[in-house]
Amino acid sequence: MIAVNPDGKIMVRRCLVTLRPFRLFVLGIGFFTLCFLMTSLGGQFSARRLGDSPFTIRTEVPGGSESRGALRKMSDLLELMVKRMDVLARLENSSELHRTASVAHVAADRLTPGAGLIERIQAIAQNVSDIAVKVDQILRHSLILHSKVSEGRRDQCEAPSDPKFPDCSGKVEWMRARWTSDPCYAFFGVDGTECSFLVYLSEIEWFCPPLPWRNQTASRKAPKALPKVQAVFRSNLSHLLELMGSGKESLIFMKKRTRRFTAQWTKAAKHLAQKLGDIRRDQKQILVHIGFLTEESGDVFSPRVLKGGPLGEMVQWADILAALYVLGHSLRITVSLKELQSNLGVPPGRGNCPLTVPLPFDLIYTDYHGLQQMKQHMGLSFKKYRCRIRVIDTFGTEPAYNHEEYATLHGYRTNWGYWNLNPKQFMTMFPHTPDNSFMGFVSEELNETEKQLIKDSKASNMAVVYGKEASIWKGKEKFLAILNKYMEIHGTVYYESQRPPEVPAFVKNHGLLPQPEFQQLLRKAKLFIGFGFPYEGPAPLEAIANGCIFLQSRFSPPHSSLNHEFFRGKPTSREVFSQHPYAENFIGKPHVWTVDYNNSEEFEAAVKAIMNTQVEPYLPYEYTCVGMLERIHAYIQHQDFCAGPSPVPPGAHTAQSPFVLAPNATHLEWAQNISSIVGVWPPTNSLRAWLAAPGRACTDACLDHGLVCEPSFFPYLNSQDAFLKLQVPCDSTEWEMHHLYPAFAQPGQECYLQKEPLLFSCAGASTKYQRLCPCRDFLKGQVALCQGCL
Repeated sequence: MIAVNPDGKIMVRRCLVTLRPFRLFVLGIGFFTLCFLMTSLGGQFSARRLGDSPFTIRTEVPGGSESRGALRKMSDLLELMVKRMDVLARLENSSELHRTASVAHVAADRLTPGAGLIERIQAIAQNVSDIAVKVDQILRHSLILHSKVSEGRRDQCEAPSDPKFPDCSGKVEWMRARWTSDPCYAFFGVDGTECSFLVYLSEIEWFCPPLPWRNQTASRKAPKALPKVQAVFRSNLSHLLELMGSGKESLIFMKKRTRRFTAQWTKAAKHLAQKLGDIRRDQKQILVHIGFLTEESGDVFSPRVLKGGPLGEMVQWADILAALYVLGHSLRITVSLKELQSNLGVPPGRGNCPLTVPLPFDLIYTDYHGLQQMKQHMGLSFKKYRCRIRVIDTFGTEPAYNHEEYATLHGYRTNWGYWNLNPKQFMTMFPHTPDNSFMGFVSEELNETEKQLIKDSKASNMAVVYGKEASIWKGKEKFLAILNKYMEIHGTVYYESQRPPEVPAFVKNHGLLPQPEFQQLLRKAKLFIGFGFPYEGPAPLEAIANGCIFLQSRFSPPHSSLNHEFFRGKPTSREVFSQHPYAENFIGKPHVWTVDYNNSEEFEAAVKAIMNTQVEPYLPYEYTCVGMLERIHAYIQHQDFCAGPSPVPPGAHTAQSPFVLAPNATHLEWAQNISSIVGVWPPTNSLRAWLAAPGRACTDACLDHGLVCEPSFFPYLNSQDAFLKLQVPCDSTEWEMHHLYPAFAQPGQECYLQKEPLLFSCAGASTKYQRLCPCRDFLKGQVALCQGCL
């Protein structure tokens, strides 16, 4: 048995404790060094590969100097560790000289591996130093190679002087200064080099010509177009209800309305299918973005749905969705900015770059809020694809407000106009602006049995007031007192706990009613009375459809953006002569009575006359489900605002004039021996042209003859030939940009032709001019369509 000195045991333990963790530490340092070298060298070599950059060869290798510095620091650190280990080893040896020989022998045996370990660390340090030198040589060689290749291609990365791309050099200058202003540029590969600017401006945008050394096939390869699918009428609307989503009171209201009208939409689809026969209808990919319901726009409507707020916009949007779906088209519905960006393919950033993919939608239905959001986030793609957009616009947008330059120069600029769209892309709730397209909505259509039930249950002395908000009743005590002498007055004013003080005590207020209950109230009432606000809502048509007479106030002077706060800022100069002009002009007596509320005698006489007037429930055809389906089908089938200029350019002379003077010499007609121009809608053979009286708008001039103004026909009248055929003496003819042209100015016998097609306008008048007006016929009960439009 061998005896071991206790001091020797302590020495052994010390060596084990000291050297084993140190070995692990050194092993860790070595592993880290190896990983660092692999990562660093791999990164540098990959940076040298020419194909890695989507645009150009870099003129410098990023991170090269940092990598060399890190290697040198690691080498210095290892050398410093070796020196300190050497010092510690000498101190350890000198402190143990007084120990016994046996102990020294044991200690020496345990220190021998430590000495070898130090030698290994020194070797690692030397290797790291050698590698650092080699990496430095490789990086220097790489920089030289990059410099030579870059010099060889410098002429290929300069802004070309090409007359077909006059803005190229200016855009390159802008990119040099501003490319970091939006992360979307880096997303598309812009890295601050000239070549990256040029490739972006030629392949992502279109300001510069394609670079000859680029793979044009790969860069310009467009995705395959989806095979065309024929649209098929739908009768089951359950999937539409899923697409509409939930979570907002406005959406809940719209879905309830859609469910309630399902049977009528189904019946209308069958009717239109029979009417169209075998006409092929391609299924369209349609995005519907309801901008006013997004949080970014404030969504002021949803919180007010249950508090008497306006529902007209939601009524219309619910019906638009239903009509598009029933017609068989593929819908995507969004009510948030995030959903919009995802569906459009908006790149990350601030919205200055084009979309990442070609627009996957044939049509986009939105409103002014959505239009603004698209412009902010689509970059140049907005200009490219704006011809596919349809804007739901309650009160209409006239051409003078739509043309940005003209609106700015002539005082027509507002917060809502200046979009430079084709005015027909704006779609209104009522057909008050023929420069726009009439979209509309639907009201409930009654069958004969329901009409008879209403007739049997009508009360001869019951009136319902049009106004769910208490503010509408303020100041109306005088009218209500007169009405109360003859009728029992009912209201549907919203309140939470106490009766609104604006509502007199003799009024029976039901509070805010759900739509079905409100319909039942209208079916009992004799009179539906308006107090001047809200303007042009759906409720009067619903009342008339349920057998009520609508009594409304006449405005004198008429309300407009020039004299009334509600219309101020809206992109129209239209004058509103009553609360509901459509009801006054297109329906009229006996269903609609328009009187001067400032004249108490006239108001009271009207109430007495209404009590003795019997009416049947009435709904204009264009506000039935089939009427709306018919109209939207025609728009989708025929309206194409992305097409090039019309076959006959403005002012062009054909070999044979298509116009002839009517037998009574009052207007022009399309010659019977000349066929309608192929591809033009509405068909040109429905054109009639009149020279309006001074101060008369084309909208009114056409209505005077039982026709409607058709702005798409203006280009065919925009010539001196039209004036000659009307026997108008033109001493001079000028081409100018003005929303009243073409027109004839009596003093001086001057004829003016339109220079800017976007300014062709049915609206607008001046006593200085006699406007040349294009008119057309229309289907009975469907003013939006001519007799040959289907």
